[in-house]
Amino acid sequence: MNPSLSIYDNLGGEKVIRRLVETFYPKVQADPLLGPLFPEDIDPVMEKQYMFLSQFFGGPSLYSDTFGHPMMRARHLPFPVTRERAEAWLACMTEALEEIGVEDALRDFVIARLSGPAFHFVNTP
Repeated sequence: MNPSLSIYDNLGGEKVIRRLVETFYPKVQADPLLGPLFPEDIDPVMEKQYMFLSQFFGGPSLYSDTFGHPMMRARHLPFPVTRERAEAWLACMTEALEEIGVEDALRDFVIARLSGPAFHFVNTP
């Protein structure tokens, strides 16, 4: 991991973020806690996640350019996000990062960076 580069660049940019999202969502869909929260047509969700993660990790501001300010907590309020679901989401992301071959130090850094928002979205006991 090169600390002078963004997470986006450390991961490998557009192609790797796209691969991460494509590896991540089948895990989410198969998860008994997470799968029921997502629509059958997952493609629009995957595209938004790609755009958001690109921006969140320091790449181009694709999400904001298309949808405005992310306001992710507000966008997740309609869904019952529990601590267990946040943990399951992070576990799926960890597995996806491992599967695409992200080195341990970078993977741990990415998960730490995503943990704050994941638990911030919790809105249901």
